Amino acid sequence: MKKFDYSLNYEELDLRKHPELYAVGRGEQGVLMVEPYKSEILPYWRFKTPEIATESSEKIYELFLEYKKKDDFVGMDMARKFLQMGYTRARRYTNHKGGRKYSKEDGSILPYQNDKVKAEAAAIFKAQWEIAKTDPDYIEMKKQHREKYESENV
Repeated sequence: MKKFDYSLNYEELDLRKHPELYAVGRGEQGVLMVEPYKSEILPYWRFKTPEIATESSEKIYELFLEYKKKDDFVGMDMARKFLQMGYTRARRYTNHKGGRKYSKEDGSILPYQNDKVKAEAAAIFKAQWEIAKTDPDYIEMKKQHREKYESENV
């Protein structure tokens, strides 16, 4: 598996035109870098309340399906990453008011809390993320992308 390449000039690179340069990487790597997808998905990414999270995650999943119709694996994977990030960021705010996990003073982990509203928002994103990442077409396209562009033989 090829690592996500942070050295590319993502601000000027259109990965829809150059999917061969895209590496899935781990987790959410590159989610706020890869264009044109970042600009297409980011405006819809919100998780402040369960209602906002529902609307946001449904819209991002809708984009996932649109990319799927166009055989655009990179778009599908970026939508999946935004759904995953909706879950992880909402969980961070569930546990730490203001979203800051570490103390500025000494780097220690700040005390945990349990914001039920953010926890519900996180659960909404997690459910949509699970649907996306287990989609049979997504799984197959991911396998093909890795074989074609990320294998050791490339």
